[in-house]
Amino acid sequence: MGEDRITMRKRELERYQALQRSLKGEITQAKTGEWLGLSERQIRRLIKKIRVEGIKGLIHGNRGRTSPRKMSPEQEDRIVSIIGERYPDFTPLHACEKLWERHKIRLSREKVRQIMMAKGLWKRRRLRKAEHVWRERKPCLGEMVQMDGSHHAWLEGRGPKLVLMGFVDDATGRYFGHFYDHEGVYPAMDGLRRYIERYGLPQSLYLDKHSTYKTTRQPDTDELLRDEQARTQFERAVAEAGIRIIHAHSPQAKGRIERSFGTLQNRLVKELRLAGARTIEDANRFLESYLEIYNRRFMKEAQQPQDLHRPCPKSMNLDDIFCLQGQRMVNNGYLIKWRSRTFVLLQPALTLRKQKVLVREQFDGRMSFRFKGRDLEHKEVEARPPQPVVRVVAAKIPRRPSKYTPPPTHPWKRVPFTQLPG
Repeated sequence: MGEDRITMRKRELERYQALQRSLKGEITQAKTGEWLGLSERQIRRLIKKIRVEGIKGLIHGNRGRTSPRKMSPEQEDRIVSIIGERYPDFTPLHACEKLWERHKIRLSREKVRQIMMAKGLWKRRRLRKAEHVWRERKPCLGEMVQMDGSHHAWLEGRGPKLVLMGFVDDATGRYFGHFYDHEGVYPAMDGLRRYIERYGLPQSLYLDKHSTYKTTRQPDTDELLRDEQARTQFERAVAEAGIRIIHAHSPQAKGRIERSFGTLQNRLVKELRLAGARTIEDANRFLESYLEIYNRRFMKEAQQPQDLHRPCPKSMNLDDIFCLQGQRMVNNGYLIKWRSRTFVLLQPALTLRKQKVLVREQFDGRMSFRFKGRDLEHKEVEARPPQPVVRVVAAKIPRRPSKYTPPPTHPWKRVPFTQLPG
């Protein structure tokens, strides 16, 4: 017998004893009602039942009966069959949503969880103890956006392995993302540009210390002269866009986007399976419509109504920001070398020789060279082949042996020939 049932029986016994005292006239019905927290009219009803049925009169009439709202075994078997065939690895909440969305079966999450646990389709999970201090959300939308990439088998072997570049607003949990085939400079810049074009410029960006987002090299001479730290191409582009970068020291520090990746790796993988996505184009097409549903389900309201996203100024050219940049020197032949490629200037001038120009390479292959605010006309040429090194080897001239003169201590000069024994 469970603890709740024992408590219920004790309460019924106490109520019965109090009503018996009222029935014998030891206390008034009004005082009995005050003790039991019931009205005097209800006390009279209970006393009437006790006179006829005894203590059984206090038992509810529906005790032991099957609830008319209980699910029939046929309906429960149908739900188990649907979940087992189509959603065997879904969580109870996700399976509950799909039962209503696709099969028009409305159940509570707890009911679906109980059914799945009874049939072995779900196991109870133990919650891990928190090891890091919880950080409160930012109060305003656009005040800080967490960014990261998730490597996962999003297409489950139906297509190539993809990386989901995700952006989560810290105040509301609003999610934005795009699929790429790798995590690097282009996916990071292209994903951030898509976010800016849709929502505007956020105040700050929260990142980890991936090599794309933070470099370990020492600053070069130009950076030292400008009193700057060494930066990656992505850091340089974000700084030019007027966005502050914050680097996290651990994955737990950016827990909002890490948890969102966990939710998407559980839900989005199965949604892509149901949608039949097989290519990166299919995945991005489905993701664009799915994120609206995802945000309606998980997005929260910010503490303050202000939106701190800034619109892009008209003077800001995103093509000039989100690209590869660097400085190169023009040599005497008006040639500029950039990443194993060689370019020649079409309008050479003496003032350009030995000068540094700003080189920009777009991700679609377009190149531009800028000097003092104006673009220089150029064309790509084949790299000049290295000149062969000719080594001149002098012919060896045989040397004539010099005349040998014996030293004074030579044995020949010690004893004259005339003194040798005959």
